[in-house]
Amino acid sequence: MIRKISRFRAFIRKHQKYAPIAFFMCGFIWDSLTLGRIDRLYDRFILCTYLASLSVSLYLYNLMDDGKWKETVIERFEEYLPLAIQFFLGGLCSAYVIYFSRSVSFSKTVIFFIILVVLLFANELLKKRISNKYLQFSAYFFVNFTFFTFFIPVLVKHMNTAIFITSGLISLASTMALVVYIYNSSPSTRKEVHEGKMLGMIFGIYILINSFYYFNLIPPVPLALDTGVVAHNIEKEENTYRISYERTEWYEFWRQNRKKYIHTPGENMYVFTSIFAPSNLNKEVAHRWKWFSPHTNKWEIIDDIKFEITGGRDEGFRGYTVKSNVMEGLWKVDVITEEGLVLGIIDFEVVQDSTLQPKRLVTKSF
Repeated sequence: MIRKISRFRAFIRKHQKYAPIAFFMCGFIWDSLTLGRIDRLYDRFILCTYLASLSVSLYLYNLMDDGKWKETVIERFEEYLPLAIQFFLGGLCSAYVIYFSRSVSFSKTVIFFIILVVLLFANELLKKRISNKYLQFSAYFFVNFTFFTFFIPVLVKHMNTAIFITSGLISLASTMALVVYIYNSSPSTRKEVHEGKMLGMIFGIYILINSFYYFNLIPPVPLALDTGVVAHNIEKEENTYRISYERTEWYEFWRQNRKKYIHTPGENMYVFTSIFAPSNLNKEVAHRWKWFSPHTNKWEIIDDIKFEITGGRDEGFRGYTVKSNVMEGLWKVDVITEEGLVLGIIDFEVVQDSTLQPKRLVTKSF
């Protein structure tokens, strides 16, 4: 056993340059395989464990240069602390991606994915890599913030802008408390880090994430749009919805239905959605139908149709809205919360021609 530990330690030392990023990616992949629902007890336990372990690892690592762990059990594992930080950081980041990858509107989450990629490779771009304390605590605050924006709505069974702000304030306070505690406990940290600059960076990230939320650049957590389809017909049989819609070409893998919608005047048009929400969370949402006016060159709101969703179903709460007497041209349906936050956008073009028939028409059960 001791020989195996020695070999592992030698292997880590030999590949020290690449070990942190490898541990980050291992955390990411592990969560991709094991996590599924934020309201599941297993998921909550894992995320709480990751965040607590990351906090402890940061504390131990930042006091390492002060000789605090000399002649203690922790001294044996000092060289593994950067790897632990990367693993738990990767695990928390991957959870955010997993829960939001369910959304059909990637355009609303692309900002986060950019941040995630930057975070993933930041240790290779900075000379000091993970030993850079500014990077450490900035990344910590980012994953801390995302954790609480998921976790608190699940606990209180309610979500709105006030809860998002409250989640951010809790994250801000806990991160600043950890930074100040480490700063006061570690002389080496005080030499390397300017406390005001560090706290300023964290507060700046807090403002940035809230700005993203305000401008709908990230979806309202923890809701996610699983499915969004513009359909020719919808039938409900017991607890199953049978949806008839025009399927996309194989190369349009990012869309769920064909862009051009062949419409016969006088017939109804449907938009079907399934929205994931945690168990026992009730929320009012709406389908906001918009038409692009060729006269004003602007999107005009045609109708807001509201309905209540209830969380708990794996595939999301199903619902649909229907319109008749639709006009030819470009349309989109914004799936929004009662606060106006966008869960996703379903866009299509209505083509009215009595000589045309719907193409690649399929019927699918939801």
